[in-house]
Amino acid sequence: MTEPVAFPQDRTCPYHPPTAYAPLREARPLSRITLYDGRDVWVVTGHAAARDLLADPRLSSDRTLPAFPTPTERFAAQRDRRVALLGVDDPEHRTQRRMLVPSFTLKRTATLRPRIQETVDRLLDAMEEQGPPAELVNAFALPVPSMVICSLLGVPYADHDFFEEQSRRLLRGPAVADTEAARDELDAYFGALIDRKQKDPGDGLLDELIQEQLREGALDRDELLSLATILLVAGHETTANMISLGTFTLLRHPERLAELRADPALLPAAVEELLRFLSIADGLLRVATEDIEVAGETIRADEGVVFSTSVINRDGATFQEPDALDWHRSARHHVAFGFGIHQCLGQNLARAELEIALHSLFGRFPGLRLAAPADEIPFKPGDTIQGMLELPVTW
Repeated sequence: MTEPVAFPQDRTCPYHPPTAYAPLREARPLSRITLYDGRDVWVVTGHAAARDLLADPRLSSDRTLPAFPTPTERFAAQRDRRVALLGVDDPEHRTQRRMLVPSFTLKRTATLRPRIQETVDRLLDAMEEQGPPAELVNAFALPVPSMVICSLLGVPYADHDFFEEQSRRLLRGPAVADTEAARDELDAYFGALIDRKQKDPGDGLLDELIQEQLREGALDRDELLSLATILLVAGHETTANMISLGTFTLLRHPERLAELRADPALLPAAVEELLRFLSIADGLLRVATEDIEVAGETIRADEGVVFSTSVINRDGATFQEPDALDWHRSARHHVAFGFGIHQCLGQNLARAELEIALHSLFGRFPGLRLAAPADEIPFKPGDTIQGMLELPVTW
């Protein structure tokens, strides 16, 4: 490869990596990309190298470091604002994560399954009562995780229109001013909510953090605001996109959907395969704090490193026929949730929501199908979390 590939780029198909990333797939496990500002950085595209490097403490997640890679202008405008959990290293990261882990364990998630099922059923009841057609993103894919994370955190779902709009502006702009304003709006919202909860505590995770961490001085107010924003935004945006894009993908692969209908026991494996196949959070960011030798190359200190999960999860050396959707492969070792100490805290909850949402949706509406030509249905650009902008369906 003589010239670095521009990154990020839009997908031409919502469930495949951008066709322009073909040179990155050929140049595994490591090559170069050019970011929006003209800066060249390393991109990791090999699965084995990715897992090694994501676990390497010489790569930092601290986005306030001057050399940290910035993939978009929106991101660059926010780099001086510390981001809890995702944007800090140990020991600070370890301290914050330890506060949250009990709320996201497999055991805790199991206790939430009946609540998730009730939420899903209520939304499907409303769809059924209204009758076809429906726009699935707003009728189902978005409210499922929004309701669940609000319940878990102790955030009023009545405010969902506000925080869903601010999340959209934070992640997709369109202008830098939108991103900055959205962050300010969310900070103000959570600041007021924390003040109310200090006077009148509830039983959500946010209440626990206030009572057990903020009051004891283990968290300061700015850290709590950042944690609340991360948990709320990541807790509904990622899963909502997986539900919408997962549904679209299944409808475009009727033979795979028929397998699931015939054998529901395949569903957990299907969720893992969809996570691998779709790789909606493409472009994990790090910066080297020391020189690192990998795959015959040297990543120098202060060089940026980007992990293209959409390409890593299509590594043919790890996943046979990687561009095929296959419920019978072992896809659990994908990196859709990242890897290492920053691996997604909410992955157990996300899996449960996806299993329940997809199983219930296709069980309730066996004749579900697209209500518009597939190539006319809009999906998200490459500089944000991947998913469907809308998904018209009928049954």
